[in-house]
This record gives sequence, structure tokens and C-alpha cells, in this order.
Amino acid sequence: MRVISDFLSESTFEILTPDEQTLPFVFNSPHSGCSYPQAFLDAIRLDRNRVRLSEDAHVDKLFDHVTDAGAPLLKAHFPRVYVDVNREPYELDPKMFVGRLPPHANIRSARVAGGLGTIPRVVTDAEEIYSAPWPVEEALDRIETLYKPYHATLRRLVAQTHVKFGCAVLVDCHSMPSTFRGQELRYRSDFVLGDRHGTSAASALVDHAANLLAGLGYRVSVNKPYAGGFITEHYGRPAKGLHALQIEVNRSLYMNEKTLELSEGFDHLRKDLSLFANRLFAIPRQVLATGIDRFAAE
Repeated sequence: MRVISDFLSESTFEILTPDEQTLPFVFNSPHSGCSYPQAFLDAIRLDRNRVRLSEDAHVDKLFDHVTDAGAPLLKAHFPRVYVDVNREPYELDPKMFVGRLPPHANIRSARVAGGLGTIPRVVTDAEEIYSAPWPVEEALDRIETLYKPYHATLRRLVAQTHVKFGCAVLVDCHSMPSTFRGQELRYRSDFVLGDRHGTSAASALVDHAANLLAGLGYRVSVNKPYAGGFITEHYGRPAKGLHALQIEVNRSLYMNEKTLELSEGFDHLRKDLSLFANRLFAIPRQVLATGIDRFAAE
């Protein structure tokens, strides 16, 4: 955790760029931010360890090698519990705030009901973050100053990639707990790929990614239990050569899930992800440009 005074004098996100973008791929790590404003920490009911449960800690480090290969990586500095850019811009729970939400707010989504809207009400284990409602103006300010600039940058990166190469693949990088509400999942996958049930990316791309990870010895599932969130749904248009693929990494592979410290498995996993990415980059451009369902692997 990095404690800051506020985001007025701190960068809210960062683009890691190659010397030259040579690949039609953009990587995104929207939940690995760990900079927490002091005022936020003072206002919440959770201690500093519990509030970090929703972080995709170190995911940006697992994938930062892609810049060496020729692809950019966008990563957030603000944490997911502060504002979640993998939601609609106004998925807000009116019970959280003092004041009236704008009329276009989506207050009835399943994610809002679960406490995981644009401004989350709970962390992963359904623990309440705030002790009392707080001014709606602060929520709207986070959306204006953090959420919207982040998506404007992500849209620009994807659009520039699409113009340059005639196609673009957004790889949305996340991590997942190895347990769920305290119950060990014996058959929990090492990776879960999400394509919004076949709507956000060409099936040839998804199948190729799954086969590459399986070939490296990992257990892989597709769309179960994570099919992708707002980013995958919003940016993926495979018929237009725009693909969005979410990848969830099991946290037990690379870190201590209680302390968030890196484990001995981190270096091995990062090397495997470098192999995976470089092989994924070799997918024929025709597949990406046309969204065809199959291709003959060499």
C-alpha cells in the first residue's frame, strides 16, 4: 500500500509504452492500483489489510514484459475500492450516499445489488467498507477525475492500435482468489479466460490462448466463473476486428494471499506468461482482422 495525500498531485494511471508499438495488442491492468488517499483511509471502517482484499495485487508486474515485445500496458494507480473502472460509469448504490444521484445512474444492476458497483460498498469477502453514508458529490468527483480519464486513455490506445494494424486485441488482466468465502475450491482453475460468452473476441483467439496456457501445464477454464466485466463487454467488437479478452490469474500461483507479498512462484509464473504472450502474438493477423472462428496453427 502507498498512502498519498490525494490524487490532485499524484498520477492516477500510467502507460508503459514500448519504443515502438509493433503488435496489435493492448494490455490493461485496471485493478492493480495500490495508492490510497489518507482521507479515504480515515473515513472507512476497515483496516488497511482488509481494504486491500479486492486488489489485483502485482498483476501489472506479471504482464509488464509485454512492452519489451512491442505492446503497451495501461495500469491504474488508484485502487478498485476507490473507483472501479470495470463497471459502467454510474453503477451506484443510492443507499451509500447522502444526496441525489443523477437520473442516468444505474441503481438496479446485479453488481450494485452485490455491493460491487462503480464505487464499491464491500470488498471481496462482502465486508462493508464504509461506516456511514457519505456525500454523493465525492462519488461523482471520483468518476469525473479518475474513471472518465482512464477510459478516455484506454479508448485512445485501442483506437490507435486498430487504425495502425487494422485490428486490435485488448487483454484485460486480473487476478482471482484461490478460495471463495473461506471454502477451498479443489478444482479452482489456474487461469480463467473471459470473452462474454463468445461475444467480445473471436473464438479462435480465445481457444488459442486457452491451448497455450494448457500447454504450459496450467488448468484453464473459459467464462466460468468469470466471463468478463464492463471493459470486456464494452471494447470487444470482433466483427470489426476489435477483440477484448479477460484473463484471471489464480493468486496462489504467485503471492501470499493474506500478506500480498510475492511468493517464490512469481518469477516462474512471469516467465511462463512471457512465453504465453509471445506465442499469442504470433496469431495470424487475418484471424484478428476478420474475426474468423478457426485457423490452422503452425
